[in-house]
Amino acid sequence: MSSNNDTIGKTITVALLLCIVCSVVVSGAAILLKPEQVANKALDMQRNILAIGGLAQPGESLTKAKVEELFGQIEQKYVDLNTGKFTDAPFPNYDQVKATKDPKFSEVIPADQDISSLKRKANVATVYKVVSGESAGRLILPVSGYGLWSTLYGFVALESDLNTVAGLGFYSHSETPGLGGEVDNPRWKKMWIGKKIYDESGNVAAKVKKGMVNPDVAVEKQHQVDGLSGATLTSKGVSNLIKFWLGDNGFASFLKNYKAGEA
Repeated sequence: MSSNNDTIGKTITVALLLCIVCSVVVSGAAILLKPEQVANKALDMQRNILAIGGLAQPGESLTKAKVEELFGQIEQKYVDLNTGKFTDAPFPNYDQVKATKDPKFSEVIPADQDISSLKRKANVATVYKVVSGESAGRLILPVSGYGLWSTLYGFVALESDLNTVAGLGFYSHSETPGLGGEVDNPRWKKMWIGKKIYDESGNVAAKVKKGMVNPDVAVEKQHQVDGLSGATLTSKGVSNLIKFWLGDNGFASFLKNYKAGEA
């Protein structure tokens, strides 16, 4: 005696069971792979810090062992953004991005100061200092700000004079490939090297120009880089994040203290 399996009820039952099994498999895999994903994310950030700090070539394929070796030339420290002085990490394995979302470890940025549309900033920033090798003395500072589609997260490296850009790059963003995504273009990032952050009055003067920099105009040659073609809002976002993080609401007081040996 044979049964009729070609019914709507049985088809739906089989589909539901298949969905449940697939969901369990995908969820299980996500949970099991989470530690490895976190480790890979941290490793990728370290590669970016090394490149921006001049300890590796941009895009250079570095093994985990090589990253760990080169990172031995870097000292990780924490800065209280309200006092402009070094402090301890607020909690083990401190994550500045996560802290920014937690009211216990962050503060609201007043609207009239929030030129990068961040809304909040962490009270403590993680900074890096190159302590050995040819790049010794460089400081690598975290920067972030809204572009066209999302927040750009990256670093700016300063030479030991705390004014000359040694490198700029982003490790996370969702800008349009070929347009705002050109923030990752090595040619464009290279333009930042040697630019001065502050003018003679101490104001943040580094920015992305709308259009091409005129090398015959001193202020442009010294402080500005070419705009990203077809990406006005991303270009403006980069200018804003530089102005915010190197300004009084970011690292300006820390850099003054550090230069005076009082950080």
